[in-house]
Amino acid sequence: MKIKLQEQEFEVCDGKSILETFNIPKDVIAARYNNEIASLKHIIDKDGEISFINRKDRDGRIIYIRGLLYIMSKALIECYPKAMLTVNYQLSNSMFCTIDNMNITDELIKNVKKRMQEIIDKNIEIVKYSMTQEQADEFYEKERTLRGILQTDIDKEKVSLYYCESYYNYFYGTMPISTGFATIYDLEKYKEGFLLKYPSIIEPDKIQSSKESLKLKSALDEYRIINKNLGLVTVHHLNKKIKEGKQKELILFSEALHEKKIAEIADMIKGNPKVKMILIAGPSSSGKTTFAGKLAMALRVNGIKPVTISVDNYFVERSNTPQDELGNYDFEHIDAIDTELLNKHLVALLNGEEIEIPSFDFTMGTKRYLGNKLKLKDDEIIIMEGIHCLNDNLTPLIPKEEKFKVYISDLTVLNIDYYNRISTTDTRLIRRIVRDNKFRNYKALHTLKMWYSVNRGEQRNIFPYQEDADVMFNSSIIYELAVFKDYAIPLLEEIGPENPEYSEARRLITLLKYFESMDGTQIPNNSLIKEFIGGSIFE
Repeated sequence: MKIKLQEQEFEVCDGKSILETFNIPKDVIAARYNNEIASLKHIIDKDGEISFINRKDRDGRIIYIRGLLYIMSKALIECYPKAMLTVNYQLSNSMFCTIDNMNITDELIKNVKKRMQEIIDKNIEIVKYSMTQEQADEFYEKERTLRGILQTDIDKEKVSLYYCESYYNYFYGTMPISTGFATIYDLEKYKEGFLLKYPSIIEPDKIQSSKESLKLKSALDEYRIINKNLGLVTVHHLNKKIKEGKQKELILFSEALHEKKIAEIADMIKGNPKVKMILIAGPSSSGKTTFAGKLAMALRVNGIKPVTISVDNYFVERSNTPQDELGNYDFEHIDAIDTELLNKHLVALLNGEEIEIPSFDFTMGTKRYLGNKLKLKDDEIIIMEGIHCLNDNLTPLIPKEEKFKVYISDLTVLNIDYYNRISTTDTRLIRRIVRDNKFRNYKALHTLKMWYSVNRGEQRNIFPYQEDADVMFNSSIIYELAVFKDYAIPLLEEIGPENPEYSEARRLITLLKYFESMDGTQIPNNSLIKEFIGGSIFE
């Protein structure tokens, strides 16, 4: 077979793995084989192209984190055989974990970290073992564990486990081939649990110092505890509810939870008469449109009339727009906003004066004044939504006590199982794929191509300021991926192996196939989920 690697073509004998065929650099953790993510033990069985992946690559980082979790869980069970571990969610560049049946002490952390390092130093082989569905059913019944049980729920020809010495577990996706890959990590006691820390994709060669994420953790924990009390911790639990015909119960609960939180936020604003402006920010596909509409209704119930001002009307003239490192206009940079004019207008409005709001002509790259006048009444309040709204550099002339900041994001707390979490970024990406196709006629390939740029803007302009918010609104819906499944999979299946985005498409398809499909016809038209599948009254 003919394989292209780093612009060179090689003749490869049938039956050999990538590891056996090529001289693999030390930092390589996996490979791309015809745009699919592959283990280094993958057998080369057709012509194509191979490239190597390390932890500095986005996919490599995911594999690196997955491997670290595997080593940590092995070390924990070997030190404390009865420990019931749950990998909960990501906090910055760490995974927050808890042990349900044990107090986490400094001694426990020390012992587990020491054992982790011993496992890493020995560079033990990690072996993927496949069994039939019948064998898996028998295995999990014998083991009496929920570990990997989701696999037996799904109609799959083969079910797999990863073995390392006598330890077994299943982690969804490609795994490093041995434990020696884990060169940079840390384990640290944190609150009621602990953090498994790993490098950021921006600084892949070191562990960054911890940043407190108390508000984010509080928002995640609130939903985690609610779901735990409802018995909805994993996809297995959710699928069971759907199979039992309890879709209506799931829908009503999710809507009640959102309505309650939005009413609480409206009451907080009502209870602080100094607040003159509400500033809303959040990453892509967080549901900002529906949230803003519902918050406006809740404020009206409290006797407050919201007036919306669009930051998009305050872009600087095109000739003054900053450029990125490639010389392209950087419309996401805060200097792309005419903050001087915006603050002049905001101060005037809050002083009871009338202003004329510009309308930005994106074709010509200039502001136009079309007679759109505005003057605030005594019972009115300003609402602004935009990527920079949590950054005080957007509104430096407005006193802090007059601003109320809201951070909104889809903070997923549903896990695949107790060891495998669902990324909040993945959930937002699936939302975006469905919405882009429904309302903009974009194919999934277009959305995936631009997603890296979207993420980069969020990392720079939104996430650093999330803890500055007065309140966080979690827009996640416990059943949403079960609904998005039948919308997104056909779109993702259109992406062929000739595209670099193919591996990402296959990964998302695999994730969605773990869910039972759920019909969205019972979802009310004021639900946040309708913002993505269509039929929302807030469109």
